Amino acid sequence: RDYARSWSSACSMMAHMARGLSGKRVLVVGASAGIGRAVASKAAREGAKITVVARRREALENLAREAGGGTIIVADLSVPEDCARIADEAGTALGKIDVAVFFAATARLRTLKNMTATEWALTLNTNVVGVNLTIAGLLPHLSDGALIIVASSEAAGQPFYALGAYAASKSALEDTMRAWRIEQPDVRFITLVVGTTVPTEFASNFDPPEMVAAFPIWAAQGNAPAEYMQADEVADVTVGLIKSLLPNQTVGLEVLSLRSPAPLTGNADTMVETAATMSPTTT
Repeated sequence: RDYARSWSSACSMMAHMARGLSGKRVLVVGASAGIGRAVASKAAREGAKITVVARRREALENLAREAGGGTIIVADLSVPEDCARIADEAGTALGKIDVAVFFAATARLRTLKNMTATEWALTLNTNVVGVNLTIAGLLPHLSDGALIIVASSEAAGQPFYALGAYAASKSALEDTMRAWRIEQPDVRFITLVVGTTVPTEFASNFDPPEMVAAFPIWAAQGNAPAEYMQADEVADVTVGLIKSLLPNQTVGLEVLSLRSPAPLTGNADTMVETAATMSPTTT
């Protein structure tokens, strides 16, 4: 009897996954490039109704056209009024929201002593404040058992040279996810810790002289894997996770780390080549 019940449960889960995301309502913030764009595109191919958010209208329009539809919201997470508007417009477009995914982020390659107040404010407002203001606005629009997936970084808790401000913002973001789980236990908040992935536009704000200085230090500190994750593959894993969790509402997942399995044998030259695939901006 227990075996039959387990088999029935497994079959039910596989049936749900086989149906993809048909009829599910998915919001992707940071969808103009990189992993966010790939997640939105794959979710649409799986049958989801998507709403996509970024700062660049043309990139969103191209995505919606390629995906065969979807609502676009042009907004900037560093602007509080835009965060409120994202929630309102996404709620209007989707009705109840089953999944909200946040891949928008910004970073400056600066040592802490050289970070300006303006750069600090942009980093924190985009990576921490804006994400949380948007989540707060989305709460009334979430379906039962909804998923909120927020991308963090392997730099959180282990800062890379000259990425201290970015690492601090991601550490703060991870703590806010812990707080959300306490305050809103009916929503499943997932922190997705993502290692270096290509192609993305993460390094769009990095100045070449700063990269020349930073990359040898990263390599010496063991932060240069011989091979990096691919954005499309990270998106496949993310969408697969969504497909698995949505029908299984008694299951929560708090933190998932995605990193390249390649050995840490990369060098500064490899990192320079990689940086060429990580440029203008992800939000």
